[in-house]
This record gives sequence, C-alpha cells and structure tokens, in this order.
Amino acid sequence: MCEAPAGLAGQLEEGGHVLFQRVYFEDTDFSGLVYHARYLHFLERGRSDYLRLLGVHHRELAKDGLAFAVRRMTIEFERPARIDDIVAVKTRPRKVGGARIVLHQELLRDGERLVEASVEAALIGPGGRAQRLPEAVRKAFD
Repeated sequence: MCEAPAGLAGQLEEGGHVLFQRVYFEDTDFSGLVYHARYLHFLERGRSDYLRLLGVHHRELAKDGLAFAVRRMTIEFERPARIDDIVAVKTRPRKVGGARIVLHQELLRDGERLVEASVEAALIGPGGRAQRLPEAVRKAFD
C-alpha cells in the first residue's frame, strides 16, 4: 500500500479534525454551484479521514467483518459552494456510545459556514447487526 503524503488526510485539531478540499467541476450542477448530494461526499471524506488519523482504519475493521454505517443524518444547507472554492470540512465527536458515534460536521469557506450536519453512525457486524465499539475505537475518541 502506498503511503499518503503528509496532510492528505487533513489534520487533527483540538476537539476534532479538519480536511481541506477543492470544489471541482464534477461537484457542480449546470449553474456552477455544488449539487446538493455532492456535499455528502465532502462530509464522508471528512469522517473517513478523521477516523484514519485517529488510527481507526476501515480495512482493519473489515477484516473482522465490521463496518460503520450511517444510521441517521440531518443536514442544513445554508449557503452554496462554487466551482474552485476551497472548503474546510470540520468534524467533531458529540457522543460515543455502545455501538454508535454521533459526529457534528461543518463545511466552511473562508470561515463562513455553508453546510452543517449531524451524523449518527453505527458499527455493524456480520448480518448487519449493531456491534459494540471495540475498546480501541472508543479510546481513540478520548
């Protein structure tokens, strides 16, 4: 497996994680604004890279038949992002429970909030049933 250059996965910061992303043509609709469903991609990258930097790797979980699945998401679209914008995806843990994690996410442009989301993800095992978070995953959020 190829090692990623420093900074590719964003960075941990006090209380969470930040990942910078550019808005490309493929992210936009005919008007040059980000298509609403594409925001989910930016948010997913933020969550995945946050977990990666905490030492929680999807490939390792998959070896044990485990995976995170989004159970619930609420999202507020406040302002549009545009082609060529550089956006910051900020991810913060809100609650770490038995089998679930609730994360607060924001997508910002120059400090201005464009999107705000709350995401509840459950750890599922074989057969799609919720599984308790392994102690190592739980500790990663401390």
